[in-house]
Amino acid sequence: MVLAAVKSLSEMELPADNVPQWLSEIGCGRPQEDVQRIEKAAYFAIDAHSGQKRASGEDYVNHTFAVAAIVHELGLDSDVVIAALLHDTVEDTDVTLAQLASNFGQDVANLVNGVTKMEVIQEFTETESNRRKSKQEAKAESLRKMMLAMVDDVRVVLIKLCDRLHNMRTLGAVKAEKQKRVATETLEIFSPLANRLGVWQIKWELEDLSFRYIEPDIYKTIARKLSERRVDRQSFIDQFISDVASQLEAENVDAEIRGRAKHIYSIWSKMQKKGLEFEQLFDVRAVRILVDSVKDCYAALGSIHTNWKFIPGEFDDYIATPKENNYRSIHTAVIGPTGKVVEVQIRTHEMHEYNELGIAAHWRYKEGSTDNDQAVNNKILWLRQLLEWKEEVADASEFVDRVKDEVFEDRVYVFSPKGKVVDLSYGSTPIDFAYSIHTEVGHRCRGAKVNGKMVPLTYRLKTGEQVSIVTAKSGGPSLDWLDPHKGYVRTRRARSGIQHWFRHEHRDETIAHGRTILDRELDRMNVSDVNLEQLAKKLSVEDAEELYFKMVDGSIKPGRAAAIAQRMLKPDNLSEEEQLEMTFKAGRAANDDTRPSEMSVQGVTDLMTSLAKCCQPVPGDRVLGFVTRGSGITIHREECPNILYQKHEADERVVEVNWGQNQERVYPMTVLINAFDRKGLLRDVSTVFADEKVNVLEMKTRTDAQNQSVQMEALVEVTSFEAMSHLLAKLDHLPNVLSVKRKV
Repeated sequence: MVLAAVKSLSEMELPADNVPQWLSEIGCGRPQEDVQRIEKAAYFAIDAHSGQKRASGEDYVNHTFAVAAIVHELGLDSDVVIAALLHDTVEDTDVTLAQLASNFGQDVANLVNGVTKMEVIQEFTETESNRRKSKQEAKAESLRKMMLAMVDDVRVVLIKLCDRLHNMRTLGAVKAEKQKRVATETLEIFSPLANRLGVWQIKWELEDLSFRYIEPDIYKTIARKLSERRVDRQSFIDQFISDVASQLEAENVDAEIRGRAKHIYSIWSKMQKKGLEFEQLFDVRAVRILVDSVKDCYAALGSIHTNWKFIPGEFDDYIATPKENNYRSIHTAVIGPTGKVVEVQIRTHEMHEYNELGIAAHWRYKEGSTDNDQAVNNKILWLRQLLEWKEEVADASEFVDRVKDEVFEDRVYVFSPKGKVVDLSYGSTPIDFAYSIHTEVGHRCRGAKVNGKMVPLTYRLKTGEQVSIVTAKSGGPSLDWLDPHKGYVRTRRARSGIQHWFRHEHRDETIAHGRTILDRELDRMNVSDVNLEQLAKKLSVEDAEELYFKMVDGSIKPGRAAAIAQRMLKPDNLSEEEQLEMTFKAGRAANDDTRPSEMSVQGVTDLMTSLAKCCQPVPGDRVLGFVTRGSGITIHREECPNILYQKHEADERVVEVNWGQNQERVYPMTVLINAFDRKGLLRDVSTVFADEKVNVLEMKTRTDAQNQSVQMEALVEVTSFEAMSHLLAKLDHLPNVLSVKRKV
């Protein structure tokens, strides 16, 4: 049933004098007892919402009747229709859940309660307490609570989607600012949920209506182009349908063939994704072929490809490999009459109903049925997993990332040893697969086989592969799995499970490991005497212990922590004698002959500056300038012995400087590498420099044959403190390397 039919019913004039006509549509095909209950609910809603108006000025009850009509067209049972009629009564009137349970049954009361929770969530960001939160955090909390409200009964989701659809249809009555906010929320949250549940009928309209308010100019342009060519396009499609019908009839394939309306948002998305102009799109001209069986689908495909040349790269068989929401159809594109391209979709009538209605199809004409539908069970299982995950995630933002991981990103489909299809994010590893099966399987994962062959745990899974996990009887995950550089995990579900294990099962070990990571990074960067509590506050972390956890789980990069620590440091409080002694040992500064761009001296740019070779400052270092005689200003690190000496000897010539905004140029830095000697070590070091796009100005190597050690000193150019930290971390991961440090 097409959406136009939904609109005609949901937009009927109401209230009371048209209830009989409305009921005649709603009651079609339903038992008389259910029709009487719906009629009772209709008048109950009219009475409860008496006197209430919408932003457009119409009676508020019209909205509830429209939502119930959309629910009816999805084929949902009578309890859901009644709940849709009453979905705002508890929130907006004096009606209680106990009254609803008494009048219409506990099932209806539970559904209304679920929708009411979601209505409260919708206004979550408007409360006083949440005005103090960042917009991202408030949105994250809202989405989290919304998801948790939905999992008790998936029918609540469907009522909410219908409610949002009617709100979007009538969004023109509210202010422009709210239009854009609601449309954005719809496009980011509700449309993907409709897609995930397979309710494409609602998904497409939500997307088009949202796009209309978010990008009105683009929407109107595409709509105009579609309208300008509608007559010619329809004439072409009618001729193509006639030709296809003749071919299929000759081959004894009973088929229903329709022209297919294109959705404006999908047209725009394809234009963006493929970098095409409107005129270059293949599927503006499209037909859909509905047949009785899968066998007929492939017979129709054979006929199409035999009689018209198909376009390579535009063929997808979602019957053999359904989408994650169980969407099934064959898509192809052929060169039709007069050389114009036509997109063709081929599916059975049953597939079409499921594709349009998704999870709602389970309830269509099945009131009172207890049949199990595996596809529906999978949808409900997915929703319930969201509830299960809440115990493992640290905050709401992480929950949002998890949901986006599951709903929005590209997917891969692999098989368990028993043939179960497992849906994962693109780029997932065997560890991600293990955690998707069960958290304990993930914890005890020690190896993996793909198509019967052992693979490393960092292996990137591909669609169609069969995966088997080798587990230990006891034990837990490895801390290495959280290292983003090593590539063990891709999904946030796996990462959350590992983080949860280390925070609760091996807390002391995790804290110690986090401290080791931070200490090693600070030592590599030659940063010492850091107040860790102050560093934690600078990084927006509660205390040093939490900072160590963040080091382990990768949410704070060691390089970033070291850069912040560097900026916190002040010059050592040395006596005059100590400063002079350090200066004499270090020698006078030798100036770099290149000038750092956009260096600011006491707020003034465009002065002659150069970098001191004695301390090799880079962006992120705290620096001072020394006014030389005839050579401009030399830039030193604050703790450089030479600048300390000059502050003592000629303080009036030491000036404040900063790096300014433009840090695109490169800066010299000396790297010290200590390692056990082996074949290929120098090659591996050089490869790291090349991969990181680091220019090597000078390399010195000293080998001690007696203890088989080697010391390397490389003068390289880096772009920033953080880039330097990343380079040192890469070098430190090389086999046989004992230590890597920045030379100061």
